[in-house]
Parts: sequence; structure tokens; C-alpha cells
Amino acid sequence: MTEQNRNEQSRVRKRHGVRWGRLIGALVVVTLLVLVGIVGFTSMRAKTVVDKTYQGAGIKKARDVSATIQDGKPISVLLMGTDTGELGRDDKGRTDSMMIMTINPQKEETTIMSIPRDTLVAVPGYEDTFPQKINAAYELGSAKTAIETVQDWLNVPIDYYALVNMGGLEQVVDELGGVKVKSPLTFDFNPDTAHATPGNLYSFVKDSSTFTHTGEDGKTKTYTKMDGKAALAFSRMRYDDPRGDYGRQQRQRLVLEAVVDKAKANPASLLTDGFMTSLSKSVKTDLTFGDMTTIGTKYLNATKNIKSDYIQGQGYNLASGSTEVVSRQEEQRATNVLRRSLNLDEAETGNLYAGKISDAEAAAIGVPTLTATTDAVEQAQ
Repeated sequence: MTEQNRNEQSRVRKRHGVRWGRLIGALVVVTLLVLVGIVGFTSMRAKTVVDKTYQGAGIKKARDVSATIQDGKPISVLLMGTDTGELGRDDKGRTDSMMIMTINPQKEETTIMSIPRDTLVAVPGYEDTFPQKINAAYELGSAKTAIETVQDWLNVPIDYYALVNMGGLEQVVDELGGVKVKSPLTFDFNPDTAHATPGNLYSFVKDSSTFTHTGEDGKTKTYTKMDGKAALAFSRMRYDDPRGDYGRQQRQRLVLEAVVDKAKANPASLLTDGFMTSLSKSVKTDLTFGDMTTIGTKYLNATKNIKSDYIQGQGYNLASGSTEVVSRQEEQRATNVLRRSLNLDEAETGNLYAGKISDAEAAAIGVPTLTATTDAVEQAQ
């Protein structure tokens, strides 16, 4: 890898750091949709809200999803996050984040695989626009195209999708009355600057759920429970963590587990008019109310163990802008992890760039070709 590519990869990683806190917001909101489904057995208000979030994907699914959830088999959900406000029914735009969540009740395990938004792809059906970033798939063809792109790229079936407004985490934590989380390290963080600068400074202490906040007036207050803003600050810090991305992911998981545990203990606490109204405006999904109630009764134990993973790419500066190219080896690794989490047989990963393009087209823009990456894999074996 050239020094230029290393610098570009580092810059892309930093940008992802800002979005990682938002990624949890998507997962939390979708998880709580399932919990709302449980309460929905006795709440017509919950059903009304969930019905408003429904929008079909417009695609024939890779497998019979109704039979899959009725049998209690592992399922997958493509989560896409956006920074828009309310999600109008005809919304378009690039997704700020994408990840695949697999839910396996037999293993009592949920796996979250994050996809870099700048991953280089040829969007299926839109190969004439190559090169594209994977976050353009939704903009080009809505949920249908986003699902097809991920399936063709990783050779993993996508059963459902959810598009979520990324402000979800803050509101969910506040609706739950805050959460207690012990920090794995001592650090200071200002969410406005992404550094330990004064003005809006949170200070966390290793092995303690007690933290302080110092505002612009210089006054410091001590808290033992995180509200939504504190949870986001705790989840986002990256630069001062000696473990980098891994340390950040650990803190995000701690917040997620605290939220899910508290919501499971009292899901009815989320059925306030404010939360339900916001939910209906902040989520689009092809999960029906019936799907959610089934998942809520058969899959809730899968939240006992939550595993996080992240597809790694290499930074490239193309004429179309900076992007990340995922190697064939890394693509296959992600496929293996996801298929195992779905109890599926091992299989070769999908197309190198999702859609069908030739080696000549890839070489023309200066990125690895399928032939070159296949040869590299064979030589490494």
C-alpha cells in the first residue's frame, strides 16, 4: 500500500469514527421495534405506529422469509442510517451508514457486520454509473437496489431492511430514563469537536458509571446515569482510545447492551405518545407488525450475546473521489462470518464489486481486477 493510500485510509477511518455512535442508534431503534411488537399484543397504538413505518422492498426475497421466522430460523436485516429528519415516504438520498444484523435464536446470538459507506461497487442494474460507493445504492434504486447490491457482493441473503433516522439512540436513552454504563477507560471527550476540548466536555472514569460534564459556563456537574447526549459522547470517542476502533466498538456495545436490557425489563415504558410518534416518522422497514410480534416471541433471546464486526477496506483516490476497496480475502471473510451466523453452508463470496463489470473496466480506473485478486488468494493458500 502506498503512503498516499495509507493516509487516505486513515482519513476515511476517522470519518467513520464520527458515524459509529450513530450506527448504534439504528440498531437500538430496530431492536426496540421488535420489543414494541411484544407489547403490541395488547396495544393497538403500537400496531398503528408500526403500520406507518412499513414500506415494502419491492423485491422477491432470496428465501421465504415468512416461513423462516415462523420456524424460528436465523434471519438477517440490512440496516441503513440517514441523517435526515423525518423520513417522508418518497425520501431519497445516500445512506450515511450500512450494516447487516443477523439474529440467531438457536445460538442466542446477534451479529452486527458494519459496511464502510465508501465501499467501491458497481450497483446492480446501474453498472453504467461505475464507479460508485455502496451508500449510493439506496439513492439509485431505494431498498430494492440496496438489498440486491449487498446480496450480490457478499452472497448472503437479506431477509428484511430498515432505514433509520440516526438520531434514534439519543431519544431512546432519554425515553428509558437514562442508562448506567461502566467505562472501560478514563477519557475526556467533546462531541462538538471530537476531541478533549472545553465547552461541552464529558469526563469518564475507568471502571465507574459516574462521569462529569463541564459546559460553556465552566461549571462541572457529576452524574451516575447517562442521558442520550452522554451516551452518544461515550460511544463516539476514538482518537484517545489505545485500542482504536476496537475500543470504540466495545463502548458502543456496552451502551447497546444497557439499552436493550432496560427496554426488555420494561418495554411498556417506550409506549409514550412522543416516542411512538417519533418512531413512525424515523423508520422505514418491510417488517410488518405480524413479523415483529413473531420475532419478539421467538428471537428475543438472541440479544443475550451481541457480536460486532467491521469490513475493512483500503483507501483509494479515484477521479470520482476517495473510496474504499475491499480485498477478495476480506470479502470472503465477511461472507463466512455472516453465513455461519445464519446457519448456512459455506459458499464463495459474491462479485468483487457487487454488479457485473469487466476486468478492463476495473483496471481503467486503477483498482484491483477480479483476476488479480483471485490469483492473490490462490497464491496465499
